[in-house]
Amino acid sequence: MNGLVADLAEARALAEALAAKPAGARVALCPPATLLAPMAHVLQGSAVLTGGQDCHAEASGPRTGDISAEMLADAGARLVIVGHSERRADHGETDAIVRAKALAARRAGLEPIVCVGESLEERKAGRALSVVTGQIAGSIDAGLGPAPFAVAYEPVWAIGTGLTPTLAEIEEVHAAIRRALAERVGEAAVRTPILYGGSVKPANAAEILGAAEVGGALVGGASLKAADFLQIVRAG
Repeated sequence: MNGLVADLAEARALAEALAAKPAGARVALCPPATLLAPMAHVLQGSAVLTGGQDCHAEASGPRTGDISAEMLADAGARLVIVGHSERRADHGETDAIVRAKALAARRAGLEPIVCVGESLEERKAGRALSVVTGQIAGSIDAGLGPAPFAVAYEPVWAIGTGLTPTLAEIEEVHAAIRRALAERVGEAAVRTPILYGGSVKPANAAEILGAAEVGGALVGGASLKAADFLQIVRAG
């Protein structure tokens, strides 16, 4: 819940920097819904994609305040985040709800980014892998595989706290996610990027992005300023 019209200048600055010196990575910005259409306009023709932060599972109907995947696509989105830890915690979203949203994204022609991750209590109890792989099983439909999608691993306890798992912990969870994906979507698991999303910043991006099975980053606060986000993009 960050960003006003004045902040579109940051998106423009990012696109201009990547036009001058392209990066070897796909880059997308997922602004609040109020900025999606104007940001898509600002970024039109650039290397930067736009996406939504959430969508409703239904295409339309009496759902005041909600936004469908079709509406996001109409506003210029190419991707959408579903099942973010804050949606799961603040809005009580279950794996079933996340799965329905991911399928809705597919229906609308969007690429879903499905988020999974454990809490600090679950990590301390030694349940991190079982929680995350259980979320994969519950949140990803077996039919999701034919078209592109991504998974984002969010260690919930690391978001906004400054805490970061060790590289070994990150690699362990990402490897478990890869195995769980193979069980759900078969061969499509090989080409599905697994993003890391826990307090990624310029200072730690290169190390994290170099870890085994880390195929990108889902960046939070460090994406609000073009200069910071650009350092992370180039770190990959």
